[in-house]
Order: sequence, then C-alpha cells, then structure tokens
Amino acid sequence: MASNDPKHREEEEETAAGAEDEDTGAQVAPIIKLEEVSVTTGEEDEQPILDLKAKLYRFDKEGNQWKERGAGTVKLLKHKDTGKVRLVMRQSKTLKICANHLVLSTMTVQEHAGNDKSCVWHAPDFADGELRDEMFCIRFPSVENCKSFMEVFQEVAESQKKEENKDASATAGLLEKLSVEDNKTKGEDKEKAEEKTEEEVPTAGREKVSESGEKDAGPVSST
Repeated sequence: MASNDPKHREEEEETAAGAEDEDTGAQVAPIIKLEEVSVTTGEEDEQPILDLKAKLYRFDKEGNQWKERGAGTVKLLKHKDTGKVRLVMRQSKTLKICANHLVLSTMTVQEHAGNDKSCVWHAPDFADGELRDEMFCIRFPSVENCKSFMEVFQEVAESQKKEENKDASATAGLLEKLSVEDNKTKGEDKEKAEEKTEEEVPTAGREKVSESGEKDAGPVSST
C-alpha cells in the first residue's frame, strides 16, 4: 500500500522508476525489417553553380494572372560531361519539382517591373512531364540574391552560346570531312568501274596480230 508521506511516496516512485529502467537483457526482434533503399535525385552527374531560396510563380495565360508555383530552393546545375546547365527548383516540404528546364543561349532574364527582388524569363519547361512554354517570375528574400541570380543566369546563357558555336563549327567540319571522303570514294568507284569496263570489251572488234608481229589485214580478195 502506498504511503501518504510525501517523502516515502517520492522514494517509492524513484524505486519504481529504477525498476523500469533496469536492463533485463531481453532482446526484442523488430516486427518489420526495413531494407536500405538508395535514393537518386537525377542530379548526381551535375555540379551546382547556384543555390538560393526563393518563391516561384508562373503566368496563367487563360486567367491572365500570376499563380504561385511553389517556395523552395532554385538551383543552376552544370552537367559534368556535356557542360549544359539546367534550372531546377523543388518545393521545400514536398520536394515536388516546380521548374525544370535547360538554360539556352536565346534566354534572357530581366527585373520584374516595380519589384527589385523579382525577375522574369521565358522557358520551355518540363516540370509537369511535358514540354510547355512558360513565363516564370521568381522572388527572392533580398535584392542581392535577385541580382546574383540574374547575373549567373545571364552568364550561363552567354556561355551556352559559345558552346553552341563550337558544336556548330565541329558539326560543319565533320560534314565537310564526310563530303570530301564521299567524293573520294565516288572517284575511286568510278575508276574501278572504268577499268572493269575496259577488261570486259570483246576482242572481236580488235585488230588481230599474227605470231610474226604483223597485223593481219584479213583475207585478200582475188581479182
């Protein structure tokens, strides 16, 4: 029976707590065994060159108004092999993608009218699983972050233009090389065809040469 004395009651509670914390040595096996699952983000081969907190909006053409797309982290990721850069933004809580597109040489970003913490740009976006031409507006907590985003975005677009020019030059050079090789092959095939034709000409129409080396003029008609 529990004592009514506060001091004794406190001692009894401490004794009971100690008994509960005592390690009995019993091992309890987990009811469900969870296996480790590797999670991929699709960004393993890319290097982040920009990572900022922001809130994204897209322009709804039908409603003629801006609609919030999500708040989270916007990144500019450069592929380690191809050098291409894409913009990716995920919502902070759900990690749902709200923007996903390549930064192309034709893209430009500009400050949103009346708000120096926001900027706008157009892009063919693939966030919803299909390519759509979108107009985005992104708002940052500070003017400095907005300026940093615009500067890096524009630098990437210009660098992509140089890469595209290099690719175009390389492609033109390859096509020219293939054209030269093709012409050379055609010339060789033509020569072989001519040689083969000469070998196949029948001897009936050629002049006969006798064993003495004199030309055989054929039978002489008698007068």
